[in-house]
Amino acid sequence: MTALRERAMVSPQAVPALPKHVRIQYDPVRQAFAVLSPENVFWPNEISLEILRRCDGHSPIDRIVADLTREYNAPEEDVAADVNAFLQEWSDKLLVKL
Repeated sequence: MTALRERAMVSPQAVPALPKHVRIQYDPVRQAFAVLSPENVFWPNEISLEILRRCDGHSPIDRIVADLTREYNAPEEDVAADVNAFLQEWSDKLLVKL
């Protein structure tokens, strides 16, 4: 019998990181960054890539939100909603550890 894993939930204090099986790599042919995981390639947009680059295992989500809010001069509530939704989706796909 296979044990079910417990779903990780996004919280402001969570410290996201990329798991060992996931990496960001530049593709010179497409002149774009790809996120590689076993048998999968993802082509994140600019904002998604900025979020992923901050998933260093040291920065909590609330700091990531604050940094992006300053960098893009956007409302914090909007940035937090987008970051939380993105990280939850990628965590559910086992592409980000929370």
